[in-house]
Amino acid sequence: MALLGADYLQRNAEHVNALNVFPVPDGDTGTNMNLTMSSGVRELRSKPSNSIGKATEALSKGLLMGARGNSGVILSQLFRGFSRSLAGLEEAGTVQLAAALQYGVDLAYKAVVKPVEGTILTVAKEAAKHAVQYARRTNDVAELMQEVHQKAYDALQRTPDLLPVLKQVGVVDSGGQGLVFIYEGFLRSLTEVDGQLDSYSMASEAAPPEEVAVPTAVPPVRKQEPTSAQSRLSTEAIEFLYDMEFFINRKLAGKAGAFFDESAYKRALSKDGDSILVITEDDIIKVHVHTRKPGDVLNLSLPHGELTDIHILNMREQHRDLLEHEQADTDVVDFSAAELLAGQAVQGVPPGQVFEKAPFGIIAVALGEGIADIFLENEVDTVLSGGQTMNPSTEDFVKAIEALSAEHIYILPNNGNIILAAEQAAELSERSVTVIPTRTIPQGLAAVLAFKEEETAERNSVWMKNAAEQVVSGQVTKAVRDTTIEGVDIREGEYIGIKEKTIVVSEAGLLEACHGLIASMLDSGGDLLTILSGEEADATETASLCEWIGEQYPELELEVQKGGQPLYPYVFALE
Repeated sequence: MALLGADYLQRNAEHVNALNVFPVPDGDTGTNMNLTMSSGVRELRSKPSNSIGKATEALSKGLLMGARGNSGVILSQLFRGFSRSLAGLEEAGTVQLAAALQYGVDLAYKAVVKPVEGTILTVAKEAAKHAVQYARRTNDVAELMQEVHQKAYDALQRTPDLLPVLKQVGVVDSGGQGLVFIYEGFLRSLTEVDGQLDSYSMASEAAPPEEVAVPTAVPPVRKQEPTSAQSRLSTEAIEFLYDMEFFINRKLAGKAGAFFDESAYKRALSKDGDSILVITEDDIIKVHVHTRKPGDVLNLSLPHGELTDIHILNMREQHRDLLEHEQADTDVVDFSAAELLAGQAVQGVPPGQVFEKAPFGIIAVALGEGIADIFLENEVDTVLSGGQTMNPSTEDFVKAIEALSAEHIYILPNNGNIILAAEQAAELSERSVTVIPTRTIPQGLAAVLAFKEEETAERNSVWMKNAAEQVVSGQVTKAVRDTTIEGVDIREGEYIGIKEKTIVVSEAGLLEACHGLIASMLDSGGDLLTILSGEEADATETASLCEWIGEQYPELELEVQKGGQPLYPYVFALE
């Protein structure tokens, strides 16, 4: 079922993308759901089982770690509840499957702070409610799935009645449509004749679609400050040189499996290790640790289950490679491990603080080298590459959190479609993490500028959130179809100006669209306008735009920076 559901969604991903309300070129619901479902299927293929409990557990784990965007996170929660409801079962009948669908809906609604009806949540809820009622009348799983698919389809058709913007644009909800495609795949797997599904067998994994761009995490970048400890230490000073990452499968421990006391396990790891992260998801435990004795770590873990996906890296080897490629002007002071352990100070840093964590770390999401550089120059430690289409996954965020040596970590999603994945990663991590719900790049930049290293985590959270709320965001891009939204007539190929989440202007010319957008942004006043020019921005047009702003708003302070973002020639921030 899952394999054909994923395949059917993949084949219709572009159709789902086309249903996004805004006619922007990076509408991405289908892409996000496809990437999320594909992650679940990869995990399912890697752990084939005839047990429905084990199979759904693998699917859920893959979905959870691969979730991208709001639609992907909600999809992962639907199947997380589905898996939990079927845990321990070898087979499931109609009643159990219906209950699992309902439990998935319950978890998904809890995962969303403010659930909105007329979305994928409504489609899932109506289908699950009907399944619970209908399951009492039949023992035929295929018949039940037929009803689930039909009810989901009917609920999808009603989404414009629940969400006015859908009716205005003349589309159904994109996330709900994606779920209907998945259910249709489920149904086909139960009703099509044997032999039709050979290409979807567990052993034959299709190659991922080449046209889908998977976002990658930019390796954590620390600013090259004079007090950077890494640039001053010798390779031998890396005390815990082996970077280990693996999973413990508790279900394969058998009756002899030792009771897993997570606190005691972490204490044991800390005796000869650091950078410890232990994530428990049902019977799967993910472990990350830096240690001197990888054999001891494996021996400590073996009693708790079977070890899988074991990765061990020698960080001294990595450090030697790093030093070879370091810039010529970087001053490297060579301290031996013996000197450090004996308590020698590092250029004024007290001996006891050499290996301490920084008080704060910041992770931001950005698309465009210029924007990434701006964040890195303003207190941000790690930039994940991503935007409206290329959404970082929950796992991307978890890995970024693991890599930061900081007591408290802030995440700036900088896109409304990425917030849920960031929040899910924060929940999975054992670290102290705060997600500042920034929905645009300008909001993220405002939040970073409000950060104060000397203040408490709580105060910084308040100030960063307040700063993000004060900035007015705007962006210009090309429309990908004809439509009318909130009284604005839009034609394919025209430039549309978006103020926050509202399209306020559509013009044939780029500069004309910018003029209309800026005028709308300045309705309530403003003192400073920052322009981030994209990769498609022309220097001559940028100069003309600045000249126009100077003539129309002589009192307005203007700042122009090269953002390098794709698809959006200009992004504006008004303060």
